[in-house]
Amino acid sequence: MAMGSLSDADDDFNPEINTTPLVDVMLVLLIIFIMTIPVMNHSVKIDLPRATNQPDQTKPENINLAIDASGQVFWNAVAIDAGQLSERVAAAALKNPQPELHLRAERTTQYEKVAQVMAVAQSGGLSKIGFITEPQGK
Repeated sequence: MAMGSLSDADDDFNPEINTTPLVDVMLVLLIIFIMTIPVMNHSVKIDLPRATNQPDQTKPENINLAIDASGQVFWNAVAIDAGQLSERVAAAALKNPQPELHLRAERTTQYEKVAQVMAVAQSGGLSKIGFITEPQGK
């Protein structure tokens, strides 16, 4: 029995990789991909929401109503009397959207005057009344 030894001098073993078959395979794959890509459909069907054009809701104006210590009422920094207050409240209540009444009173203002102003605002039709307070340090 003839067995080959590892120390043969006339060995035909070539340690380099033969890349010719790899190049052939790559060219075949390239041709296949080039032929199949145009057949594929690249569009993706998605349902996008429809845009609607709606007007923005306008924010109502704020009415700044101040009452000083003597009971004087100021409508947006303009001094008014009780008759003008009820007229302006009725006019403001008819606006759409209805404005919010911001009520500010000094610390020494009698509560009776504040309650009268709130009653005029309620009877005039204003439904949103907010109280504005000052921090302790001022």
